[in-house]
Amino acid sequence: MPCLAACLVLLFPRVAIVALYLFTHFLERAYHGMLLPLIGFLFLPLTTIVYAYMVNNGISTSGAGIVWVVLAVLIDLGAIGGGYRSRRS
Repeated sequence: MPCLAACLVLLFPRVAIVALYLFTHFLERAYHGMLLPLIGFLFLPLTTIVYAYMVNNGISTSGAGIVWVVLAVLIDLGAIGGGYRSRRS
């Protein structure tokens, strides 16, 4: 079951953010407001989820923990860049 949830988050991160906001306090504990999750929803949805997961589980965002955030940013930017490339062709 956790693997299925992880696959769904990777495929539909914006749906996951809406579900987390409506049914849990996961985002509220990580961000203490709604401006950053809203910006994250629009531009970097997977990074928003990864950062919230790290904060909620006490994983440090420095050192080796930053690798996960950088990887999420690269995946988000790759999705944006891939859409631009396919539209340009």
